[in-house]
Amino acid sequence: MSKVAIITGASSGIGRALAIQGAKNGYSLSLFARNIAALNELKAEIQQFSNANILITQGDVSVQNDCLSLINNTIQEFGKIDFLINNAGISMRSLFKDVDLNVIESLMNTNFWGTVYCTKYALPYLLESKGSVVGVSSIAGFKGLPARTGYSASKFAMQGFLESLRVENLKTGLHVLIACPGYTASNIRNTALNDKGQQQGDTPLDESKLMSAEVVAFEIWKAIENRKSYLILTLQGKMAVFLNKISSKLTDILTYNVIKNEPNSPFT
Repeated sequence: MSKVAIITGASSGIGRALAIQGAKNGYSLSLFARNIAALNELKAEIQQFSNANILITQGDVSVQNDCLSLINNTIQEFGKIDFLINNAGISMRSLFKDVDLNVIESLMNTNFWGTVYCTKYALPYLLESKGSVVGVSSIAGFKGLPARTGYSASKFAMQGFLESLRVENLKTGLHVLIACPGYTASNIRNTALNDKGQQQGDTPLDESKLMSAEVVAFEIWKAIENRKSYLILTLQGKMAVFLNKISSKLTDILTYNVIKNEPNSPFT
């Protein structure tokens, strides 16, 4: 039987591209998102070029019972789990002094707790298969970004959790990958929350100049198959992580200037 991959946040962006690439790789797919219509459209699109077995489950990773249902549905359908890709995530754009604390709580619930919930319930099956746990994180998990306090906090938390999990399982055969795409053309900036918790509805970046979700998905699958521990993509992302190790003060200044120069920057 083909290997089985769970992908959360599969309805758009990187998650959608991961599903399409996973089907091309010959994997069976268990796809999870809140938008059931988008999941059905994705399933139909994949079935036009692949005979991959596809299970779709509607739910929200911030709801613990939804995550449990996802794992139970997957095991009932396929009998095993080889890859868990924790991709579901939301962002924000607001200075901390202005933001409603519910916004930061929402980001932590989705980006951090969603990863914890899904990983907890999938872990027994992943240990059995000596499979992979993947966290789709961000450069914001290495370097705190202004106007993204909740986002950076959630990604730092995700990465700390996954690093600890990796060390706990050095002798079990479990593979843990932390993937940090850098700026990617996706829907995450359009759906980023403002200071009141509303979707901002536009993006401050020229999406056409960013790495595509398809390229990111290809690189993530390659890193999974090579059982890498970390994946850092884009030159800007690699430079940010490298420079922060050498001089955090310099990186603070550079990071501030990048955000300050964004259209409709919260600093202007």
